[in-house]
Amino acid sequence: MRYSAKQGFTHEDTPRLGVLIANLGTPDAPTPKALRRYLGEFLSDPRVIEVPRILWRIILHGIVLRTRPAKSAKAYQEVWTEDGSPLLQIARAQTRGIAERLAKRVSGPIAVELGMRYGNPSIASALESLRDQGAERLIMLPLYPQYSGSTTASTFDALADTMKGWRWVPELRIINQYADDEAYIAALANSIREHWEQRGRGEKLLFSFHGTPRRYLLNGDPYHCQCHKTARLVAEKLELSADSWQVSFQSRFGREVWLQPYTDETVMALGKQGLKTLDVICPGFSADCLETIEEIEGENAEYFEESGGKELRYIPALNARGDHLDMLTNLILDHAQGWPETGSRTRGVRDEAATGRRAREMGAEA
Repeated sequence: MRYSAKQGFTHEDTPRLGVLIANLGTPDAPTPKALRRYLGEFLSDPRVIEVPRILWRIILHGIVLRTRPAKSAKAYQEVWTEDGSPLLQIARAQTRGIAERLAKRVSGPIAVELGMRYGNPSIASALESLRDQGAERLIMLPLYPQYSGSTTASTFDALADTMKGWRWVPELRIINQYADDEAYIAALANSIREHWEQRGRGEKLLFSFHGTPRRYLLNGDPYHCQCHKTARLVAEKLELSADSWQVSFQSRFGREVWLQPYTDETVMALGKQGLKTLDVICPGFSADCLETIEEIEGENAEYFEESGGKELRYIPALNARGDHLDMLTNLILDHAQGWPETGSRTRGVRDEAATGRRAREMGAEA
C-alpha cells in the first residue's frame, strides 16, 4: 500500500489546529439518479443497516434502490432551493460562523472545514484540505447531539478510512456527543420560548427524535437514553409539567421494530384525543433538512389535521442561531485545551523559522 502525505512540505511550515465539522449529508440534486447514488452510499454503511451483508446487498440492489430513489427525489424536490439542499446551506453557514468565532478566540493558526458522511463535500476531501493547510492537530465535531453508532461512530469510520492511508496521522480528538451540554439545552429552551412568543404556546410540546431499530438499544447503543435526557433537561429548563410534553421517534424504515412511540402514530393519536394545537421540536437535528421540513412540518402536520387537530407548529432546528454557534465554538475550545493554538500551553511550542534554519544547516532540502 502507498501512503499519502502533504505535498510541498517545508520545515518552515506553520502547524495549525484543524477542525472538521461533520454532518450526515445530502444528494447532489433532487433527482432519482442522484438519490440512487446517495442512498446507495448511505444504505451500504454497515453501521446504518446491521444486517448480514450478503442478504442486505440482495435487498438493497434488488428492491430498495429500484424503488426508493424516485420516491425520495419527489420528497427532496419539496424542500430544495435555488442554492441546493437546506442541510448543506445551513451546514456551510454553521461552519463559517464557527470559523469566525474561533479566529477571534484562538491565538494560533486554525483551519475549519465541512465534511459530509455521505455525498459532497466528503469527509475525505475535508480532511485532505486540512492536511494541506498544515493541520497537525485535529478535532472532529459530528453535529449529532446524541451519540449513536449509526451516526457518530459511522463518521469516525469515515475519518479512519481516510487516515489509514496517510503517512503522517495528526493528533486527534473527537467530540462524540453533547446531549446534556448546558449551553445546548439553553439554546433549545430559548428557541422554544421565542417560538411561543411569536406564535403562541400549543397545548403540548412533542420532542421528536430520529429513530433507530430497537435492537440497537438492546445491544448497547446509548442514543435512546440520551434523547430522553435531552428532552427532560429542556422540559426542566422551561419548567414544564409532566403532562405537557412527550418524546417520540420518527423516520422508521422497513418492518423491524424501532424505538417507540412513533412520531406519526403519536401525532395522529393526539389529534384523535381532541388536542387542537401541537408544537413539535426535533432536538436531534442540528440543522433543518428533509426529515424536519418535509416529514414533520409537512407530512405529520397533515396527519395531525386529518386526525382532528387544528395546527401542528414545527419549531425550527437551532441551525445557525448565534447561541447555537457560540455553544459549538465553546465545545471545540473545551476539547482543544492543552494544545498550543489555544494559548493554554507554551512549553514545547516550536519556532518554525528556527526549525527551518537548523534543518538547512544540517543539509535538508526543505
